[in-house]
Amino acid sequence: MISCENREYASLTSLLVVIVLVSMLALPYSISGGIAANAQQNDMWYLGKGAKENTYYTYKIQDHDTNQGQPFTMTVFFKDFNETGKYWIAPVFVVDKGKVLNGTFHLSDLDLTALGSSVIPKEMSPYRSAYANTLQWLESFVPRPGQSLSAVNWGKIGSIGGSPVNPGGAAKVTVPAGTYDTTVIAYHKGVDNRIWVNSNLPYPVKAETYADVTTGNPPIQYVYDLQATGQGQPPAPESQIEVPKPPLEIQTARGTYILQLLWDPEVIVAGQPVEFGILFSDAAGGIVDRVRYGFKVTEPDGTVLEDLKNQRADDGTGIQEYTFETDGPKDVEVTVDVVGGTPMGEFVESSKFGIVVQSPSGAAAASSQNQTTNTTSESA
Repeated sequence: MISCENREYASLTSLLVVIVLVSMLALPYSISGGIAANAQQNDMWYLGKGAKENTYYTYKIQDHDTNQGQPFTMTVFFKDFNETGKYWIAPVFVVDKGKVLNGTFHLSDLDLTALGSSVIPKEMSPYRSAYANTLQWLESFVPRPGQSLSAVNWGKIGSIGGSPVNPGGAAKVTVPAGTYDTTVIAYHKGVDNRIWVNSNLPYPVKAETYADVTTGNPPIQYVYDLQATGQGQPPAPESQIEVPKPPLEIQTARGTYILQLLWDPEVIVAGQPVEFGILFSDAAGGIVDRVRYGFKVTEPDGTVLEDLKNQRADDGTGIQEYTFETDGPKDVEVTVDVVGGTPMGEFVESSKFGIVVQSPSGAAAASSQNQTTNTTSESA
């Protein structure tokens, strides 16, 4: 016979056993839930994740809508964070063909948008647009708090027949800044487009995307890769004139034609004649014939120095001779008006090439320096 006291003890013991068992049963679920929550947190990414004060990122960028897709570099320096306005104060340096531009972006903490309060000179406006069209392009898909890098998809591109934007698995990618573990963000619109994201960096590591066109090979929409990253004030670039060497090649805006510009002599000198050659090919690289084209030479401010129209390139090659009166940067624009005997109509396409004309004294000095360098190399 169990006494009242013993019955109470037995009941209490049973209750304790039940509590312990329930706790033990609940513990694995609690731990599992915590691990899952942490994994999910680490798997989330948004533009700006991992941004820290006093760090910078330098990218080489090509944007279809900026300088006819010619490359430039952009450095973004996350200098300070404004707690009141919730934005990053980010000095930005752009180097394009040796010319340096700088300003300060105010980058939204939500998605790194360059806010209207940003302080930049007028000539830097095209690069602000290029920033929005390249490094920040994913902002409509992954503003803070972001999306999972293992999600089925992030959404669709907002156009007719738009493709879903999908995280497509892991990939190790090497860029000038180093080797990174990434998730490939991909979509297909005519061709495969890919953006490589590292979960700890505020911008993607690399991107290769193409324009949506109905004919021809799609031209590059934008590409970029991470050149350098570091802590502290980034080294300020210095302006210098970058002298291009022939041939220069630019695909026209719609991607239909590829134009090459060559010249002889290689060093263009003011007061001395230079012969230009233009090679016309289609997007696949095949020479096109019976071409009529325009050949315009201008100053960087748009002042026209020469404007020739209805020039012939029957075999797909054109020749022009011109003598520059002054030195400095110049632009040569070639317009495709007729191909295969068929006028282009409203679809006239063109490519603009930046060249540099040297002064006679500057060219002589450069030649002397090259000769000295060659002699030293031969002696060694």
